[in-house]
Amino acid sequence: MLLQESETVELKEIVVEDVKKEIIAFANCEGGKLYIGVKDDGTVIGVDNPDFVSLQVSNMVRDAIKPDITMFLHYETIETEGRKIVCIDIQRGTDRPYYLAKKGLRPIGVYVRQGYSSVPATDNAIRSMIKETDGDRFETMRCLNQELTFDATKKEFGRRNTEFGLPQMQTLKLLDHNGIYSNLALLLSDQCVHTIKAAVFQGTDQTVFKDRREFTGSLIQQLNDVYDYIDFRNQTRATIEKLWRTDVRDYPEAAVRETLLNLLVHRDYSFSASALISIYADRIEFVSIGGLLPGIDLEDIMVGLSVCRNQYLANVFYRLRLIEAYGTGIGKIMKAYEHAEEKPVIETTKNAFKIILPNINAKYDAGGGMPYASLIRESPAVYAEEPDSDELKVLKLARRQGHVARNDVEDLLEVSASTASRILRRMVSDNLLRQRGKARSTIYIPVR
Repeated sequence: MLLQESETVELKEIVVEDVKKEIIAFANCEGGKLYIGVKDDGTVIGVDNPDFVSLQVSNMVRDAIKPDITMFLHYETIETEGRKIVCIDIQRGTDRPYYLAKKGLRPIGVYVRQGYSSVPATDNAIRSMIKETDGDRFETMRCLNQELTFDATKKEFGRRNTEFGLPQMQTLKLLDHNGIYSNLALLLSDQCVHTIKAAVFQGTDQTVFKDRREFTGSLIQQLNDVYDYIDFRNQTRATIEKLWRTDVRDYPEAAVRETLLNLLVHRDYSFSASALISIYADRIEFVSIGGLLPGIDLEDIMVGLSVCRNQYLANVFYRLRLIEAYGTGIGKIMKAYEHAEEKPVIETTKNAFKIILPNINAKYDAGGGMPYASLIRESPAVYAEEPDSDELKVLKLARRQGHVARNDVEDLLEVSASTASRILRRMVSDNLLRQRGKARSTIYIPVR
């Protein structure tokens, strides 16, 4: 029996660590045979105990290679030249890429056959194998990073009294039956590589930047942080008719919420570009990467048809009660503006989806009305016969005490520390209060 190494044949004198790499390489390519008890030049030296060698390799494979590859290996003892050798027949696997469990889905853990050698696979080769095996849906593909943490997501599940353990992660498709994280897990992990970039501009064009930020981390973290970023700039204004004041925010909160959820749930995460949010004096523009899915038109979306690009991500948001029902988001956005003069605008291209929310109060800034902050300062007695707004309650307390601190606002309004801070920042921005001190000694003094 003449043996020599080739693309489908590997020879080993004894069982060594490299055996695992050879098996992975064959399983990731076209299969092959590994002979143990044969030198590189084809000289047969044999093994003393073939059964022990087979068991030794079997244990190494079971413990060190992911996903489970054992069903694709066949062990056989062959006698040649009066000596016994072990032949391991490795078939091409169906769950490629296979990799060293300790190294993960990275070039240092994934091997392919190249000529007579087993070499690390490139990132592109790994992605191609994942796509071929898992299909084209980004969220269901196996994640290249298997060292993920979920602090922000666990916290959100806990706030909503919802379990988030291994059984739930498997049910929600974050983990497969082999314990391997999917790309959905990456999106919800603290290591998420996809970001949202937000910018605030002075006026109605991009000539002058006022502020810009990039939001990172879990999509759950980004959702909360971006909403707070917009909410802080979502001013409240009022119109007065006799003794009654009507408060109107620049952007309906329901519309902001649904648009932000749409930005995250329907985004095409196979692109690395960031989602964009641009805040102008008269509008907010939300640009999501990825146009409409094939066969779907804008008219279909407007009548409530929903074909979700990231079905399992939407299901996670549904489990968290962030989404009430599929296909209702656009309708809720439009309903929030049903009494407004300007309506939201939706624009689509092949690779992008844009929603523009108009600023309901932009006309007042142009001289058509009086800002809310001015009304509170100039006409506080007007509100005697209606419930006080949060800002007015805080202002009255500040005037009564001479100043307020954040914990005063928490107790007065029965809100969280973050909400109290947001209200105080807004009142400082509206020139209702002036900030004094730093950190824990910060107080807020009413503007006289």
